[in-house]
Amino acid sequence: MTINFETLKASLVLYGLNVVYAILLLAIGWYLSGAMQRFVTRVLNVGHRVDPLVTLFVASVPRYGVLAIVGIAALRLFGIQTASLVAVLGATSLAIGLALQGTLSNLAAGVMLLLFRPFHIGDDVEVGGKTGKVRSLSLFMTELVAADNTQILLPNGQVWGAAIINHSAYPGTGEVKVTFPVRAGSANALADQILKELREDPRIEERTAPSVVSKVIAADPAAPLVELTVSAKVKPSDADAVKQRVLDHASALLAAV
Repeated sequence: MTINFETLKASLVLYGLNVVYAILLLAIGWYLSGAMQRFVTRVLNVGHRVDPLVTLFVASVPRYGVLAIVGIAALRLFGIQTASLVAVLGATSLAIGLALQGTLSNLAAGVMLLLFRPFHIGDDVEVGGKTGKVRSLSLFMTELVAADNTQILLPNGQVWGAAIINHSAYPGTGEVKVTFPVRAGSANALADQILKELREDPRIEERTAPSVVSKVIAADPAAPLVELTVSAKVKPSDADAVKQRVLDHASALLAAV
């Protein structure tokens, strides 16, 4: 068998050029998809009448559309006919449907989240066992930012299929209430130090001052005990952190008594 090196060389040059063209096409398509997303975002942000969550979702649609068109065009450069590709996909539709079941469910869940909007950008939510501030909503993923600035990516199907606790849905404040027993002789000094600590905490609501209520729970002269109840108004998202701070501070003060 003889090898026609001229034909082989011409084929290598042709396919090499097609590879270069495909890379350039994909690079241009990637840039155009990002430009389309930024353009749609700017258009929707005019007047600030569109919810930021809707803006992020809608702007991601043309991005994926451009990428899909560019991908089909890149396949055509290598002689792959889209009609044949559709026929092959149709013959294997069951397998593809099962493979894409999770992806399509995430897409459908993203649409439902967009329509019903159980949360908005910046809301403090608990969903799927995760807690954080809503950063964005795309076609397939919901992004949260945890308290320690960690990124949390949740598939939309898990978000829509789980209970969503939105701490920012209703305006108002949370309440921190901590109760612990202390010796009667050190109750007043301990209460004063705890109040001083709370007044310096910027998370405490300025409109309401923290308070400490004492109640005698053991009148035994040998070991009198007083129950101190510390109360403070905070944002719901800060309630656990402030409560833990009060407990830590009270434990340190009691250990020093």
